[in-house]
Parts: sequence; C-alpha cells; structure tokens
Amino acid sequence: MKIVVIGGGIAGMSIAILLHHQGMHVVVCERDEEIPARGNAFLMHAEGLSVLEILRKGNKLTALPGRLIDTFHLKRPDDTEVKYLKLEPWQCIKRSDIIAFLYCLFPKENIRKGYLFSHFRYDNNRAVAAVFANGEEEFGDIFIGADGAYSAVRQHLFGKTNFTPVVVKEIVGVLKHPALVQSLGSTFNKYLSKDKGLSFGFIPTSSEELVWFVQFDVNLLPMTCTSEDMMRAFCLELLKDFPEIVHEIVRYNDFTTSYIWNATDFDLLPSFHKENIVLIGDAAHLAVPFTSAGTTNALIDAKVLATWLSHTDDYQTAFTAYYQERAFLVEEHTKLGREIKENFLHPTTEVDDDIKVPLIVNPTTKKTITPKQKCVHLLYFTDPVCSTCWIIQPQLRKLKIEYGAYLEIEYCMGGLLPSWDNYNRGGISKPSDAANYWQKASEKYEMPIYPDIWVDNPLTSSYPPSIAFKAAQMQDTDKAIIFLRRINEMLFFENQNIVEKKLLRQAAYEAGLDAARLLRDIEGKAQLLFEADLELVKELEIKVLPTFIFTDKYNHSKVLKGFQAYEQFEEVLLAFIPDAEKKLSNGNIIDLFTKYPTLTTKEVSFLGNLDMQQTDENLHNLFAEGLLVKHAINKGDVIWRLNAASYSS
Repeated sequence: MKIVVIGGGIAGMSIAILLHHQGMHVVVCERDEEIPARGNAFLMHAEGLSVLEILRKGNKLTALPGRLIDTFHLKRPDDTEVKYLKLEPWQCIKRSDIIAFLYCLFPKENIRKGYLFSHFRYDNNRAVAAVFANGEEEFGDIFIGADGAYSAVRQHLFGKTNFTPVVVKEIVGVLKHPALVQSLGSTFNKYLSKDKGLSFGFIPTSSEELVWFVQFDVNLLPMTCTSEDMMRAFCLELLKDFPEIVHEIVRYNDFTTSYIWNATDFDLLPSFHKENIVLIGDAAHLAVPFTSAGTTNALIDAKVLATWLSHTDDYQTAFTAYYQERAFLVEEHTKLGREIKENFLHPTTEVDDDIKVPLIVNPTTKKTITPKQKCVHLLYFTDPVCSTCWIIQPQLRKLKIEYGAYLEIEYCMGGLLPSWDNYNRGGISKPSDAANYWQKASEKYEMPIYPDIWVDNPLTSSYPPSIAFKAAQMQDTDKAIIFLRRINEMLFFENQNIVEKKLLRQAAYEAGLDAARLLRDIEGKAQLLFEADLELVKELEIKVLPTFIFTDKYNHSKVLKGFQAYEQFEEVLLAFIPDAEKKLSNGNIIDLFTKYPTLTTKEVSFLGNLDMQQTDENLHNLFAEGLLVKHAINKGDVIWRLNAASYSS
C-alpha cells in the first residue's frame, strides 16, 4: 500500500515518519522548493514531546530541539503580578529546528518538493492520484491532507471553510539576545492589559534566543506595516505603556523574519475524511493561538492515525476511529481558545483569579468512589509551627497509604501561636523555650528538627502561614497539603522563617499552586476561612495539637490527642470498620515517592516497613543512579525527592 502525504510541515512529516516506521511506502509532497520553515516558534506539551521521542525511535544522535519551560508568570503592564505557577513540562521550539529534526528522520528520496496541490484524479469515486500545479501526479492508495490552516485538500473535500472573523492578530518574532535569555530561566513571561485586548509574551527557545509575540484587538490601532521599520514603530506605539523589557525586545528584533498571524478557527468538521482521503493537523482542525494547542494536536493526530492504520486493513474503519478519538478533545481546545479570546477582547469583565493559563492541559478523569469507601471522616487539627505535627507525619502518611480508601481527611488550622505577648502554653512562653522543646523532640522521635530559628530569627506568630494554608485550600485541597508539607520543611529542616511572604510564595509555586493568587487571597478571603477554623477550635475546645477526631457515618466519634503510635490510628479505624482491608506497601521506594513528593529517611523506612540502615543504603544507591536527589544539612539528615530529569516522560 502506498500513502501520499500532501504537505511537508510538522503534521505531514510526523505521520510520514510513523507510517515509514511501520514499513509502509510513504511519499511526502511539499509545495515549497526548500524545507518549509515558515513561522517562528511555539510551545509543545509533554504529549507532543512523547510523540517526538517515538519519531526519533532510539536515534540518540538527533537530539530533541527546544528548551524546557516549567513556569508561567503573568503580569500587568505596570508589573502587578497576576499569576505565578509551575507548569507541566512544555518545550519551546523554533519551527525551523523541529522541521530540520523531522526531515532527518525520513528518506530524502521519498520527498517531492515544489509540489503545490491542485486536485485529485478519481476512479469510481475513489482518489487514485494527487495532481499538482507543476503538472506532476502522485499515485497512491491513501492520501493524507496535511497542508495547513488554509488547506486546499480540506476545501476539495468539504467546500469553502467558514473561518471565524479575525478580531485578534498576532505578531511573532525570534530574537537572539543571550544576556536577556539567561535572565529568563525556564519561564514563559506574559504581560496582559487590564482594560483592552493587548498582551505581550516572551519565551526562551534556547540558551541564546527567545520567541516573542504581541496579541492585539484589531480595533486598537490601524495597521499599515509595509516595511521593517513601520512594523517596529507599530509595535512600539501599541506597547508604549508596557515595561522597558518589552521595548528592548521590540527594538532589537529583526522584523524581516517576523510574521503577522490571524487568530481564527473554524467549527469541528463532521468528519476528517472522505473515502481514501483524510486530514490531519491544522488541515483538520485549527486552534487560535491562545491555547498553544496546534503543534501538539498535529503530533497526536499523527500518532493516533498511524496507530489505527496499523491495527486494521480497512482504512475507512481506521479513519472513523481516528475521528472519534480526536474530535472531542480538539473541539474542547477550540472552545477554550474562543473563551480565552473573548475574555481577551473584554478584559474588564474578568477577575484576575479567573484568568486562564493560555495552555492546554491533560484531560483529567474523576475517580469513582464506591459506597464502601470514605466511610470515616478525620478532622485533623494542626499548625505549621507545631513540632509534634511535623514529627507525626510518618504515621499520618502511612495511614493514608494503608487505609486511605476509607478516610476523608479534613485539615483545620489550630492557631498555636497568635503572638508572644502573654503567651504560655505547654511550658513554652518565649522563643528560647520553643528551641529547647524542639531539640528534645527531635532527639526522641528521630525526625529532623533544627531549633536555631528560635534563636536566629524567631517567628512572631503562626497565623500568617496558617492563613496561607487556607489560601492554598481555596485553589486545590491536595496541593494545599503539599504546600503545608513544604513550609514545614522550610521551618523544621531549613531553618527559615515561614512568616515571610517571599517564602510562602516560593512554597506555593513549588506545590503547583498559583503563587500570585495565594498572596492575594492571604489578604482577603483566606483570613475569613482561618477565623472560621479558630471558631471551630474554640467550639470543640481543642487544647492540644495535633488533635484527630474520627467520625463514622453514624456520627460516632473518637478523639486522639498529641503524638500517637501508628497502632492507635489503626485501632480507631478498625473499630469503625472491622473489615477494612489494609493496603500494604510493596517495599518499592520509588512507588512511595509517587505518592509523596518528599520524604525523610525515617519516613521511607516507616512507610515501606524497611530496616532503617537498609533504607539509608537503598536511598543512597538510588541517588547514585540519578533517580533521587537529596537535600542535606548538618547532622547528616536528608530529605529526598525524585529526580524530575529521570522521570520527565
């Protein structure tokens, strides 16, 4: 079977390479005389990167192009921070680099250049050859239209495309500026106007270059750019209220290589094929640039279509299955892009917290909870500066591993330290008392605690980090627990004063929260939520931290106060649910890190039911293999986490 791919861009070359890997005879017909590299750069999602790895198929000599991007930073033109958060792995890639990468992976003799599609030759309603403007014909059994947004193949199949009106345009450029790029790290920076449809973004593509873009409402300023200088002047006028870094990028940019794009799309097609002709990439569906979905979707199209073609001899079945698998997601991306575009055009109607990150995300599947599950509610009263709450982490984490299917855990802040004014609790009345208490607790329970903070830079109150936890809960309850753990580590392990907002901001970022929103919420609703926690503490007369209140569906309760052996937790739970099935650890250390981002040596030993000495040896072996990284301070205590570089896939 011979397959003819019309279009030698990213979508066309990707499907050609995949089908070539399967032993099929594939020919690519590209309209340009040279390798097509029109365009500047784009962001690619991890799903797209995984397809590139498949395309490379073990060819380690051909490195994946681009630069890792793991942070999104959104500001207003006056430098007011709107969003600051960690991203799933993305890669910023120059179009010329990925095209060169793809062309290295496909036989050159199977590429036809200068082949501009004209029409198909048919026999009994089935295409038998693609005819090109140069008079050449390419015969085949299957024809794949990958000729881009303004696809002639699509028009041939479905008639004229009804594009949405162009109300937003985008100017894109690539700038070589090593000093500036060095300062950007791995961050996607964007400035967004608060009162009009105007934004400017810039993203590193390598150690020396960055891609930049300006998106604008076409009604803002008449556009008459007939030369490089006129386009530069147009951008500078449009962006006159933006920061100096924006002006610097525009001034230094070579506009002879910049492009103007129309932000348009079209409704989902009723099908991606007719007979033996099928569409992929922008030819099949077009996303506006607000989602960065286009290139990733093209690669996923190629993977899905190639998979179905390899699984069946009936191409009609393969084409139908390909459409069914892809249609819903690409339509969702179209809807998301249109929603972001409308909000972009009418920014005054959208509050900062509701602004969407202009990137697609992986679809999530909600977990189904059977009636047997979540039978017990655990109300956990804790505090970010409570040393016993830190020491009891191994027990609580083990409870979640072994009986998490039966437990719904609710975190409530206990308000341990309002201030040092007239404070006297548990024999502690001043910072030096807290230092002594922490020292003894660490020695007794073998969890790393360093009390020097109470001598060097004592916390004035536990209220600020408690309010920050409530702010984290407003965004995501699971990430809020990661955030609490992180500020615990900062305090007990790293000797840092977690009252400071810069540390709370950093912890929020590391936990995957929007750190800019967290700082806003600390000053707003989070304070009310914290006050509600304090009212509950008062109502239930909570005097000891931690306190655990277990309640079953019949409203029977059991209270545990202070430090507890793990067997006490287990005993209470089994009293409520005698037939509860314990989920035992398999002893695999890496599995533990997929449940908890960071672990102490004591926790790994305790959670995995492993000998302490053997645990330490195993952890250091994994560290030597590059699978773990460690954060160590004095006394040899270590907090471990997975090496993200080893698990990027």
